[in-house]
Amino acid sequence: MKLPLVALFCSLITFGVYADEKGGLEKDAAPPPPHALNEGYRGTDNARIMTVDHAKTMHDGATISLRGNLIEDQGGDKFVFRDKTGSIQTIIPQSVFDGRTVKPDNMISINGSLDKKMDPPVVRVDMLQK
Repeated sequence: MKLPLVALFCSLITFGVYADEKGGLEKDAAPPPPHALNEGYRGTDNARIMTVDHAKTMHDGATISLRGNLIEDQGGDKFVFRDKTGSIQTIIPQSVFDGRTVKPDNMISINGSLDKKMDPPVVRVDMLQK
């Protein structure tokens, strides 16, 4: 009976020795600088610029990210947004402005979702960056 326990104990000890030798992150090598990466995600370098014309072709509920200008206040939460390809109606709640004032000549970025159930399509904005 002692012999099987000794064999089990020896196998557990040798398993622990081999487990430490492989896997994990080797900390002795420095990562390459960002400009030397050949593949993979690079943040804004790979970001695709979406235009108003492209946004209008997307499906209902699609996530929209645009860069341009707010050119007209249509009352309430309704505004007209324009970029180099065209304009689209937006709904921007006052909470999204967060106390900031935007002028028509200010370049802004907006993120939101496309509502194609409305005619014409509308972007419901949930983030505005000045």
